[in-house]
Amino acid sequence: MIEKDTLKQKARGIVSARRLVLMATVGALGAGVLFVHPDFGPGGNRSSLLTPAYAQNLQRPAGFADIVEKVKPAVISVKVQVSDNTPRIGTRNDEESFGQGSPFEFFFRRFGQGQGQDGMPDQQRQRRRQFSTGQGSGFFITPDGFAVTNNHVVDKADSVQVTTDDGKTYTAKVIGTDPRTDLALIKVDGRTDFPAVALADKAPRIGDWVLAVGNPFGLGGSVTAGIVSARGRDIGAGPYDDFIQIDAPVNRGNSGGPSFDVDGNVIGVNTAIFSPSGGSVGIAFAIPSETVRSVVAQLKDKGQVTRGWIGVQIQPVNAEIADSLGLKTDQGALVAEPQSGSPAAKAGIKAGDVITAVNGEPVKDARTLARTIGTMAPGATVKLEVFRNGKTDTLTMTLGELPKEMVAKAGTDTERGGRGGADMKVPRLGLTLAPAGAVAGGGSEGVVVTQVDPDGAAGDRLKTGDVILDVGGATVGSPADVRKALADAQSGGKKTVLMRVKSGQNTRFVAVPLGKG
Repeated sequence: MIEKDTLKQKARGIVSARRLVLMATVGALGAGVLFVHPDFGPGGNRSSLLTPAYAQNLQRPAGFADIVEKVKPAVISVKVQVSDNTPRIGTRNDEESFGQGSPFEFFFRRFGQGQGQDGMPDQQRQRRRQFSTGQGSGFFITPDGFAVTNNHVVDKADSVQVTTDDGKTYTAKVIGTDPRTDLALIKVDGRTDFPAVALADKAPRIGDWVLAVGNPFGLGGSVTAGIVSARGRDIGAGPYDDFIQIDAPVNRGNSGGPSFDVDGNVIGVNTAIFSPSGGSVGIAFAIPSETVRSVVAQLKDKGQVTRGWIGVQIQPVNAEIADSLGLKTDQGALVAEPQSGSPAAKAGIKAGDVITAVNGEPVKDARTLARTIGTMAPGATVKLEVFRNGKTDTLTMTLGELPKEMVAKAGTDTERGGRGGADMKVPRLGLTLAPAGAVAGGGSEGVVVTQVDPDGAAGDRLKTGDVILDVGGATVGSPADVRKALADAQSGGKKTVLMRVKSGQNTRFVAVPLGKG
């Protein structure tokens, strides 16, 4: 405890700008508790108390009423109707667990959203709930009536109505949608004085305040507050996932609504929540403003979004893959296979290449590459830095346009029967292999995995039916080729060997540790 006289002596000579701190300190003494600002202690930098940042902190409001008063009129409730009365994503209270067809179906099922709040299985709920209306949120970005919402809110809507903060209802039309980012642009005609908000020019920092405004459970404009919990979240929704995670309570019906910073700028569009119960548990995801700005500009101009495309199957580079390839870091995008006739194939990209930079900007992982190329216009010329055979080369290519329907076909497990020819065990990996041509349905290239020892080195990485195309960069057509490639890798001091493997319709690289045998 510090005596009042001592405190007065220390305060003597402090300029009048610090009197507020002194008054708070004396008040704390009266209450029997005192927390001393570190700049008052021995060796403290008292001049820091005179900085603009310190003065600004003293002037910050205790609440968010002024900000809410400024931005809330721009937030709207969005209601849609579907004439055929078929089950859809946005049901009576928005995305009631993001049903079938939603870009977030996998994410919510993965976290226990397979049943509704009534406990009824999805199939029965889909048959029972035949609602023809849906509700969500949105916000005006221009005074003449352009507004942003989620694609899944207005998807397949025959009519769209918006209700403003003052209770007035207007008919809106859908200008364009982008399912890949789950964004939509709608337009209300007849006025040029709608209250509008601006998109933030810079990304928020983790820990920054955030306000979420929307239409939870169809209640109308509601406001919640929290902080930015994380950035760059990938929730399995699509190749361009780059979500802001916030802890401000966001519930069903908030989809399409904005999240604001303390300056009243939109940092993101609320799109998804993690919720085992259907209500907020403090984990929500918003599409960042930089993505919104880019997508909305194209929707407003053309009604659709076109993206650059290089035409490769890519995967992340982990530590084992990096070691197998001789990379110093586990960064970049590993090309599993270039598509025939694609810009990448024409430019000379090969399976096993690692794309490490685009136009000089480092590529952290496969998602970074997908997002970077996706933001570029078709026809643009790009330079890719590619790591191959221990060296980095630069390749130049012209981007194509991402096809409208790029749907990856789900690979089905082909019946492997009638194994002709002799299988060969590879104890080092715990695999039994056979030439692809000797296995019904195995194709003509590579070797087929006919049996897997779960305790082997590859037991948790390969499965029966996988086709090994090459090992350590060498094409294989028989079990003997595999053995030789493994021996070469081991004699070269490798701890892991990289295999290119085809599973169903997909091709990927798998790093397998070299066991003994």
